[in-house]
Amino acid sequence: MLDAHTRSGGTATASPRAAATELAVVVPAPPGLRTRCTRVLRSPWSRLSLLLVLLATAATCVLLFEPQRLLADGWPPQLGGPTAAVVFAGAYGLCTVAFVPRPLLNLAAGALFGSQLGIGTTLVGTVLGAGIAFGLGRVLGQDALRPLLRGRLLKAADGQLSRHGFRSMMAARLFPGVPFWAANYCAAVSRMGWAPFLLATALGSIPNTAAYVVAGARASAPTSPAFLIAMACIALPALAGAVVAWRKRHQIRGA
Repeated sequence: MLDAHTRSGGTATASPRAAATELAVVVPAPPGLRTRCTRVLRSPWSRLSLLLVLLATAATCVLLFEPQRLLADGWPPQLGGPTAAVVFAGAYGLCTVAFVPRPLLNLAAGALFGSQLGIGTTLVGTVLGAGIAFGLGRVLGQDALRPLLRGRLLKAADGQLSRHGFRSMMAARLFPGVPFWAANYCAAVSRMGWAPFLLATALGSIPNTAAYVVAGARASAPTSPAFLIAMACIALPALAGAVVAWRKRHQIRGA
């Protein structure tokens, strides 16, 4: 009778094996430990933590090795000519990422290589260091920090960098009031593109960098016209930047 009832359209109870199969299909298996660890490591805050660890390590290395000794001890004697300039440019870029002040490195380049080679070396190192910092900030810090841009000043600065990247970065490089590392990481958190950032860095860094390099090259003759002109080129942009910042403060607050 059961067979007849089933054939006539009655409902038959599913077997336990079939029910278990359907349940296994409907309920996904929980992610494994490896998958969960991968998600955690790729999260924005994990990447930001990695960035902070890298920067802290770099700053610690600077404190231990003291690159400012180049001004007193000079370049290693086994390095000379173009090789020394290439090595110095690479070290320059890494030192700027580690928060070493660029004026110190520029003075050292002028004392070691003279005006012409020193300017070329420091500009290459400047662009290299800015590119490294921008890449680290963009890959490791942007996703975590952009949601924190809630204040009026922060939103205004972010909008200025995102919409007018080249012009804003040129102003930051020409006027020495903005620290080099701060401009790099602020640009990285914004939506500024790579091309305007690097081009503005290369062009905007020329005047201030050249002034410091010439001052370092002519430091042995502090009364020479070249040294005095270089010092004037250092002081005047700093004064102009302070005046512009003072006049624009109300406009920035009201943005």
